Amino acid sequence: MAELAALWIVRHGESTANVAAGAAEASGAELIDLTHRDPDVPLSRTGEEQARATGRWLAGLPEARRPDVAVVSPYLRARRTAELALDRTGVPCTRDERLRDRELGILDGLTGHGVRRRYPEEAARRDRHGKFYYRPPGGESWTDVALRLRALLGDLRRDHEGQRVLLFGHDAIVFLIRYLVEGLTEEELMALTREHVIANCSVTGWSADDGRLRPDVFNDVRHLRREGARPTREDEVHAEPV
Repeated sequence: MAELAALWIVRHGESTANVAAGAAEASGAELIDLTHRDPDVPLSRTGEEQARATGRWLAGLPEARRPDVAVVSPYLRARRTAELALDRTGVPCTRDERLRDRELGILDGLTGHGVRRRYPEEAARRDRHGKFYYRPPGGESWTDVALRLRALLGDLRRDHEGQRVLLFGHDAIVFLIRYLVEGLTEEELMALTREHVIANCSVTGWSADDGRLRPDVFNDVRHLRREGARPTREDEVHAEPV
């Protein structure tokens, strides 16, 4: 089977919605104070600093280790992260809607407290089905997102065999790329989501060994610290019932 030489995924930098979600959860509010639709959420000032620091890290890589191509989610926070990180690197970049964030339907814009107060039946249904298979009305399950990412990975392997590919996406996308590349089980994936919060502008990566991609780094922000940017560890912009 065709395989990439290396694959990385960078979560977008801190967004204004990350900041608003943290404030809403901390205050016990039901609604997150969002001023943009999800695809149009911009980076915060800290997020832009993180993206520039990621760019300095990329520029400092030896030429033999730099990405050959980048593929980015069409959502503004990911596009802006890629724009700043790839500036002056010469790495070509394309957009792919299959890298967009998970869609939460009627739960969009609610905190975990808000979901339990406004849609207790959905909180109960999620408990019954489990996080992996639960699909909120009008939204996507984790398995729905995995299906589109499985197709994306197949296209990348076919079109960029032997190349180094860099993705820019979202926290759920990072987890699910691990699930697909490493052949994790539902239980292993859900354990990861309980143990880790994907940091803004963190790097997760794999390199080819004996014809397979094997993990090198996960949720790594050492490059941010080296380049003088403040790491942040934000929960999902739109909370799910817990």
